[in-house]
Amino acid sequence: MMDEMQLGNKYLKQIFQNIQDGIIIMDECREILLMNPSAKRLTGWNMNDRVPFCSFCENRNLKEGENRCYLIESNEVPYFLSKMPTYHGNKIDVEMSTALMFTDRKTEKREYLLVLRDQTIQLKEEEARFSKLMIKKLIEAKESEHKRLAQELHDGVGQSLYSISVALQAIESYVHNPKLNTYIEEVRLELEKVMNDIKLYSHQLRPHSIDQLGIIPSLKSLLESLQKVHPEINIRFDANSTARCDPSVEINVYRVVQEAMHNVLKYASARHVFIQLNRTSNHIELTVEDDGVGFDIESIRNEGLGLKHMEERIDQLGGTFSIESVLGQGTQIKIEIPKCKEDAPYD
Repeated sequence: MMDEMQLGNKYLKQIFQNIQDGIIIMDECREILLMNPSAKRLTGWNMNDRVPFCSFCENRNLKEGENRCYLIESNEVPYFLSKMPTYHGNKIDVEMSTALMFTDRKTEKREYLLVLRDQTIQLKEEEARFSKLMIKKLIEAKESEHKRLAQELHDGVGQSLYSISVALQAIESYVHNPKLNTYIEEVRLELEKVMNDIKLYSHQLRPHSIDQLGIIPSLKSLLESLQKVHPEINIRFDANSTARCDPSVEINVYRVVQEAMHNVLKYASARHVFIQLNRTSNHIELTVEDDGVGFDIESIRNEGLGLKHMEERIDQLGGTFSIESVLGQGTQIKIEIPKCKEDAPYD
């Protein structure tokens, strides 16, 4: 049976061979005496090579008699971020630490432990987090601008056009020329058409009901309007809760349904569409399912901006987005979002 020392040495050897950090033993002249596979893979250095100076040490000002290597000069440093040259001339971002491991009492020669941790993955993760934050801010800015424009169209342009329509009606009552009356009536009808267009554009930018009433009434209104325009399609909506959600959740769920319905009506040739919005104890779940022609997901994944925008919106909410489609059988979109705060139920 192995004693504790043998067992400890066994595990230390396994750690040395398999740990992801690069481990190097070097002397005070920076000659490599021992290195693990990760250090070799990370740097490309070989045994007996000299560890090059990092970018910080290459450029730092030295006091008289001071070792250029900041880590050796300081004997022990918890961690140190810099760029380290590799065997092929490139420089990689690393976190370094060192410690004095051994001193020969006769010769006073010292051996140091140098630990290198690759920062490339961490930097990529930070870039991904920054990119995600930028997308979130862009979506928020876009929705804020939509809200402002919708309000201006409705309260500004829409109200001005309504005033003009009323004025035309007043003028019409004083005009007794049949031809002129006919012309005024044509202008008034055209004006009403423009007013309806303005109302539609305002609603498409941002429905007023989403802020005043919430997601359920807004989705019902959206789907009812689509049903009137497309009576040949059976559009069904079901929800198991009437509680309010966080505004950012409501508007993004609304946009996903809006984009999904746009795709169904434009491409799917479906006869039935079913939208279901459920709340569980932990999540909000949305399903949009149709019995249309379906499509090859991989063939359009890089081209379908609508799908990408839907995924980005759900990702910003910390949710998951999945889509399944079978040619000739239809398409199903599923999203799951962490439960948002509740407000009062709808009347």
